[in-house]
Amino acid sequence: MTFDERLAELKAKGLLRRRRLAGTPCGPEMLIDGRPVLSFASNDYLGLAAHPRVVDAATQGLLQWGVGAGASEYLGGHFPPGRDIETQLATFVGAEKALHFATGYMANLGIVPALAGRNDAIFADKLNHASLIDAVRLSLAFNHRYPHLDLGVLEGQLSANRARQRLILTDAVFSMDGDIAPLPKLLELAERYDAWLLVDDAHGFGVLGPQGRGTAAHFGLKPGGRLIVMGTLGKAAGGAGAFVAGDASVIDWLEQSARTAIYTTGVPPALTFALLESIRLIEAGDALRVHLQDLIARLRAGLQPICERTGWRLSPSTTAIQPVVIGGNEATLAVADALIGRGIWAPAIRPPTVPDGQARLRISLSASHGPMQIDELVAALAEIAS
Repeated sequence: MTFDERLAELKAKGLLRRRRLAGTPCGPEMLIDGRPVLSFASNDYLGLAAHPRVVDAATQGLLQWGVGAGASEYLGGHFPPGRDIETQLATFVGAEKALHFATGYMANLGIVPALAGRNDAIFADKLNHASLIDAVRLSLAFNHRYPHLDLGVLEGQLSANRARQRLILTDAVFSMDGDIAPLPKLLELAERYDAWLLVDDAHGFGVLGPQGRGTAAHFGLKPGGRLIVMGTLGKAAGGAGAFVAGDASVIDWLEQSARTAIYTTGVPPALTFALLESIRLIEAGDALRVHLQDLIARLRAGLQPICERTGWRLSPSTTAIQPVVIGGNEATLAVADALIGRGIWAPAIRPPTVPDGQARLRISLSASHGPMQIDELVAALAEIAS
């Protein structure tokens, strides 16, 4: 089958993706494909992507450190902002040590194969992010997937397994459903069955837990012992990059073995310099998180009667990710297009990102949204559904 035939097949199934051209900085009001829209598409949960203090820090970082890092940190040097962000992040999440990566995807691709390899065993939630799925494939370990949040099946898999090294993988906040993994119960299983637990906290870091310290902190946990936490810096932190935190011995091992940290050009120090300011804003951002929770409650209250009337399903999420499951690909695209026609952007998510028959609008809220913008979205969906 030619590539043109493959593309035609995707189009016929309503599965073609497209990148819309953003003509303004990330924010609740943007220019998309040349037209103004109210955006519910971003993971900029605290509104820090264009925050004046972060922009000023980035400008200062550029003047002090230039644009690029020049080489791998193992060749061209580990710049002070990179050292400082690792120290600050470890302290912030309560871990002994942290390691910085260029992206969350690269972090997972480096961490997982460094922790589990050929003849080892990995146990992964079926709804984990694509980066964890790809990391498992890269590791060459035996792959055991358990139904979403089904800890009974997971325990059965663990108890029947005799691999030398065992690793449990889970999202903390699942990116397409917005629900939260039961980390204390997962950690209990890891400790009982002599396994490691790696948690991808891309969508919880900065939003959940005291001072936004993440999903582990939300449950009163800290990275360490059997618990290893990966967090990203391109969502609530408003920049780009990622980190992994845990006991010093674990991070020391990853420094020696995580290929996506070793064999890539270092993160630009100017960006890292800006992220230091982002972490300060996250720590002091309780008011932003309270406002975000208020918006979540307002949206859910407005959407509930619409879903009851239409048969759409509002996922039971308490996080900033609020999916509305419509079902069919074409029906979901039609609703998304109708929203765009009304100047509102809420992306349509279709297979293979989500299971067949579960296409949805993925509504992402930010502390930079206001109550009237939530009401505008609800009113538009009510009109479309009528």
